[in-house]
Parts: sequence; structure tokens; C-alpha cells
Amino acid sequence: MIVMRSARRLLAGTVMMTLLLAGCGSNDDKSADTGVGDTEVATGGRLFATADEATAKLGSDASPGAFPRTVKHALGETKLEKKPERIVVLDSGELDGVLALGITPVGMATTAGQNGVPSYLAGKAKDIKTVGGISELNLEAIAALKPDLILGSKLRANDLYDKLSAIAPTVMSIRPGFPWKEDFLLLADSLGEENKATQLLNDYQKRADEVKSKVTGSPTISLVRFRPGEIRLYGNLSFVGVILKDVGLPRPKIQDVQDLAVEVSQENIGKADGDWVFYSSYGKPDTTAENTVVNGNLWKALPAVKAGKVARVNDEVWFLGLGPIGAMATLDDLEKLLGAKG
Repeated sequence: MIVMRSARRLLAGTVMMTLLLAGCGSNDDKSADTGVGDTEVATGGRLFATADEATAKLGSDASPGAFPRTVKHALGETKLEKKPERIVVLDSGELDGVLALGITPVGMATTAGQNGVPSYLAGKAKDIKTVGGISELNLEAIAALKPDLILGSKLRANDLYDKLSAIAPTVMSIRPGFPWKEDFLLLADSLGEENKATQLLNDYQKRADEVKSKVTGSPTISLVRFRPGEIRLYGNLSFVGVILKDVGLPRPKIQDVQDLAVEVSQENIGKADGDWVFYSSYGKPDTTAENTVVNGNLWKALPAVKAGKVARVNDEVWFLGLGPIGAMATLDDLEKLLGAKG
């Protein structure tokens, strides 16, 4: 087993690139997107050694599961006197992560097109109150739930941090999904669930290795996401981009970049080609160019499409999952899509 360097160093090492990505993001980015670090930052192919090691990297000097503890995070330090029981999550990644740890939050923010828990998590949670959209939080609704911990990110809620902290202790990652594994460890550190988080990440990497063993050859994987007003080809600095790295699947040259995504026009959709093409839409397809593009001649001319190596995937999982449950579901999809056909 490979011992991973401490998460405190990992988080510090990602701050500069994270801030650059956040600084380059548009307001639209803040409403729904993902991001993840590069191969080193994302710990691709690595396993976590012990819960103690995982705890040390996130800034809490408490023993695993012990309270009180002070958690260092993107916007400072937060002291937690006891294990939180009423948690409010401000994005899909925090929701995924909390549920992965067997905890049901009392409140959550929703992404576009959602009225409740994302479909892939529906069987794991019930009766979670909504507290507005991820970019339009309802502070009164959050306060009414009497939380003892709020989990979010600097990118989403930087301007509201003081107001959120006045409601309950608040812990912020730098950016949702950047990088998702370290975000999950920060969340687990806040909940005193380091042991379980460590095991979940080890299980994830073992599963990634298993999926890789079932794929014939090394097909290049193209990721296309249709969003209102734009088409994106996702790179290595994305949630699903890191999953592909962990499985050992290569990317087309235009997507094999240390960036979240590259935008292309409908006329340049030929740049989306790879041995396999996976695509989705954020929100309803009729609000994006998906239907126009996939029914067009340029799309149909892609070699992967001609070969039948194209599939529409679940956007809530592949691009908004941002946590271990979503990551495992993505691995399951990859195995089903690639395992038999290569």
C-alpha cells in the first residue's frame, strides 16, 4: 500500500491552482460546476494508509472521532465542541459525502432542475429540507433548522461565511470537487468520521483498479457536457476527469489538460472525438444545444458515434456527484460501458 503525503500539504499545494480556477470562473460557474486537482493532488492510483494519517492532513489535531476539535479550512478555523448531529450542506458534493458516511443532513441546497435529493441518492435519504439554490441560499431557512454544522465551499458561499458562521459552526472547502477526495476528508474531519472516510476512499481506489482490469486496451475517453449557452469538453481538473485518471484511462489531446474544461462551438464539435464519447446536459436538454448537436451531421460523423461507442450519462452522477457515492456510481457505469466492448 502506498502511503499518501499529508492532506494538509495537499490542500496547501492546491490553493494557488484552485484560486486561479475560481478567479477565471464566471458567475455561471458558481451556479453549477465541478473541479478537481491534477494527478498528484487528486491522489490518482493511491490508497490512504491509516485514519490517523488522513486526519493529520486536514488540520485537526484531535484523535479520530474525538471532540472537541478545531478544523482548519479554506476560510479559517472552526471549533467544534461535540460531534455534529444537525448538518446543513450547501452543495451536491457535501450531500454525497455526508450520506456516504451514513449521516442524513437536516438541510441541503439544490442545483438547477432539482427540487430535492438527486435521483442517484434518493434511496439513501428522506425528509431533507431544502434551503434554497446553491447560489441563492435562504439564510432564514438554514437558521430555522437549528444546525450545529454547516458544510460548504469558498467558491459558492464566500460572501456569506460570516452570516453562516453566526448561525452555526461553518467549515468551507476551497471549491466543490477541487479536489473531491480532500473535500471529502475535510467533511469527514468535521464530523469525526475519519476512519470511515479512509476506508471509503480505499474501497473506491480498489474498485477503480478492478474496473481498469476489465477494460480491453486503453481507449481514449471524451467527455462532453452541454450547458445553457455553451458546450464543454471536460479536462483533468474535473470530478470525472480524476476518476478517469484513477482508472488509468487516457484522454483525447484537447481534453488531456490541467484545466476544468475547454469550450467549443457547435461547428467545432468534431473536437469532441475520442475512442468513446460520453455526454450529458446540465439541467433539461431543451435548455441546451444537446438535441440540436446530437441530431446533427457533424456529431453523427464522429468516428466514435459511427462505431456506436457513444453514450448519454447521468449528469447528476458524472458531473454533480462530487463525492464517493457519485464516484462509485461512475465507476459502475464505466464498467458496464467499457468492460465488455473495450
